[in-house]
Amino acid sequence: MSSYVISCCSTADLLEERFIKREISYICFHYELDGVQYMDDLGKTMPFDKFYEAMRNGADTKTSQINVEEYCSYFEPFLKEGKDILHVTLSSGISGALNSAMIAKDLLEEKYPERKIYVVDSLGASAGYGLLMDRIADLRDEGYSLEELYKWTEENKLRLQHWFFSTDLTFFIKGGRISKTSGFVGGMLGICPLMHVDREGKLIPRNKIRGKSKVIRTIVDRLEEYNEKGTDYDGKVFISNSDCIEDAQAVEKLIRERFPKVTEIEISSIGTTIGSHTGPGTVAMFFWGKER
Repeated sequence: MSSYVISCCSTADLLEERFIKREISYICFHYELDGVQYMDDLGKTMPFDKFYEAMRNGADTKTSQINVEEYCSYFEPFLKEGKDILHVTLSSGISGALNSAMIAKDLLEEKYPERKIYVVDSLGASAGYGLLMDRIADLRDEGYSLEELYKWTEENKLRLQHWFFSTDLTFFIKGGRISKTSGFVGGMLGICPLMHVDREGKLIPRNKIRGKSKVIRTIVDRLEEYNEKGTDYDGKVFISNSDCIEDAQAVEKLIRERFPKVTEIEISSIGTTIGSHTGPGTVAMFFWGKER
């Protein structure tokens, strides 16, 4: 058994079975749906289909990050057990969770001076952040020390490629990411924005693509373009979706046709924190590749 804990936020959007199987601990974000607060707990309290159905029906959503007190309460039991911690946070480009975790780290290291807490900014989100955690679990199992794993994570996290597209602009307009005029015109023309996460961990629009079938082809093109082995890519691909499983499966099918050496493709749901901002109709694809 490892002498340290690897940990992240629920916003890594992995399937619960993978969190358990890989022995990855997590702390839950929280959100509000029409003024009622819920835990972002991988769909246990609020099933994802119900959540996205409520959004389609006009429900208001609001998210809140994990505060310092919550982090302290979460970290402390590990320290009491004599465990050190490597905690990886949701990207600082879209959340203040990193700051809260760092304050909690400083407070607890004063209380437990014999223990070590390393906090890493993932600069990622959703199952891309989850794919990073999956690789960290691999390296832990291979025998990396806590310090070696911290160093590896900092040196390699920007190799995690994040690509998104959306077929429904409603919530990008609502959140102010797209103007009402652009959203109206885009909706009329069937525009699907293709986005990625940049070096600062921010979600950035890259292309305006007309039509779902074309944007699906284009996002798979990005896999070939931004990994280092082209169609010989032999790593994992994680795909997440916000209640549009058929679109995610279409991406998976095309990947399997074009990249026969891919070792694993996993489809999961975009969780309620990230989904509160994307709304339904978003597909995201994540893989190891060239540094952003």
